Amino acid sequence: MDSYKEICVNTKDGVATIWLNKPDLHNAVSIQMLEELTDCFHSIEQMDNVRVIVLRGKGKSFSAGANLVNMLTVSKSGYEQNLDDGYKWTSCLSSIASSSKPTIAIATGNVFGGGNGLLAAADMVIADENAIFSFSEVKLGLAPSTILPYVLTRVNQQKAKFLMLTGKRFSAAEGYDYGLVDFLTPSEKIEALLNSIIADLRKASPSGIKEIKRLIRELRYCSNIDEVNNLTANSIATLKISTEAQEGISAFIEKRKPYWLVENENE
Repeated sequence: MDSYKEICVNTKDGVATIWLNKPDLHNAVSIQMLEELTDCFHSIEQMDNVRVIVLRGKGKSFSAGANLVNMLTVSKSGYEQNLDDGYKWTSCLSSIASSSKPTIAIATGNVFGGGNGLLAAADMVIADENAIFSFSEVKLGLAPSTILPYVLTRVNQQKAKFLMLTGKRFSAAEGYDYGLVDFLTPSEKIEALLNSIIADLRKASPSGIKEIKRLIRELRYCSNIDEVNNLTANSIATLKISTEAQEGISAFIEKRKPYWLVENENE
């Protein structure tokens, strides 16, 4: 991960912080950045010592969306090249959303276009109260195609239509009301809030977190009650016989900390 050019990563105390690292361009997203993010999330997935992922942007903004200079060049190269780039977006967003580790995104400055997709793919979004958002694609002759499925997990269809059809800019407070943002805070309180959430996540069992994320993801595709019943009954049965669940229950009964908390303290 040291070879990345457009993102940078640091890992400390069980937290991997991924920074979009093109501050001079307000972290405009290039295809290289998408590829690096995808690779980074896949790599972190294999790291047992990482419990939480934080996604944020260097400089004044989280992300001003796609790099338009690059996009214009690629737009003239034909359908196949642009299809390949579209899949780079879907792969990146999928790698964020499907991570078994809880992911927190920090919205600061401008969050335009595809930047909103990176936020929406995360599990939680903390926004600086001064951040400004926009689904600006429609003003460029485009649509927020690849990010739309992730935005619709947060914003209802009618609000999404309004925001995407107009491309209007909206405040962090409005983003909170629409559901795009989970936590709204002054910039000077972001770190304290982030650390508080991370502390709570580190108290939870890693297997429990992983299973909750899996269930939420898969329940969306269940078409009837029998599928729901089968998925959830198998889930709890599998968890109950796991070493981690037996440790967690025993620790509670014995009034001691489970091993994952003890390990945290030793990091």
